[in-house]
Amino acid sequence: MPRLPEAGDFDLIEDAPAKINLALHVTGRRPDGYHLLDMLVTFADHGDRLGFRLSPKDAFSLAGRFADRLREDAGAAPNLVERARDLMREAAASIGHPSPPVHIHLRKNLPIASGIGGGSADAAAVLRGLSRVWRVTLPPATVQEIALKLGADVPMCLASRPLIACGIGEEIRPLPHLPSFSVVLGNPLKGVSTPEVFGRLEKKDNPGFSFETGAPRSRDEWLAVMRGLRNDLEPPARAICGEIFTLLELMEQQPGARLVRMSGSGATCFALFDDAGAAGQAAAALHRARPDWYFQAIETMAGAG
Repeated sequence: MPRLPEAGDFDLIEDAPAKINLALHVTGRRPDGYHLLDMLVTFADHGDRLGFRLSPKDAFSLAGRFADRLREDAGAAPNLVERARDLMREAAASIGHPSPPVHIHLRKNLPIASGIGGGSADAAAVLRGLSRVWRVTLPPATVQEIALKLGADVPMCLASRPLIACGIGEEIRPLPHLPSFSVVLGNPLKGVSTPEVFGRLEKKDNPGFSFETGAPRSRDEWLAVMRGLRNDLEPPARAICGEIFTLLELMEQQPGARLVRMSGSGATCFALFDDAGAAGQAAAALHRARPDWYFQAIETMAGAG
């Protein structure tokens, strides 16, 4: 049996950090059906990883804990990684820049369709990686247009830094003073349909964010701010997937948990802790309680303030 390729076999490595919605307010709905959102977003020091190398022909390979699940879900349609590659190639061709065949290898470390931007982060990593592999510099507006074509979460994953995202996700404001947090991610490894979650929303014109984002704040001050926010998708997601309710309860029971909430449309939930030691102990305890679920202790990125 041939050896599976690993990251070290490639010329260039690009990380695809997990995206964590610390808060998500649904503030309206456009005539085309897209929901308007206010999102407080940060990114983890953990996620998927992509390798790139020039190759005689285009290739895409998979490894990692959740690779088999991604293969099952993909079917015959191109996945986001391949779609991102193809759109980048079209854009490069439009300015007369060569885009030779490339082998892209994805190590899938994050659960599939889990509310932490796995596929969107992968697509964003392809846009960053291919710009380096092909040595092509596209206008920022072109890259943003490609990102939005791939999905509403891709522009913020392209930034991969603490931010507020509004509109459908394309209006981004960096948060240079958001600190790093020690976090445990948990997922019951049960899929939740994002359209179904939005479809069950009882109210779609909720209040948006109303806090001042420019002033520096300590972790405690940010925790106080976040407690005043919410995830409007959490109640309908809990109604669809009872395991989310159980997961939130388990996380709230962990010593030192400061804030527990669902990320995105689920089913991943997170718990914030004061330090990495407390988060690591909580992740270990949660894994012992539910070894069939996904738990990961991580640190979030600090804003570049």
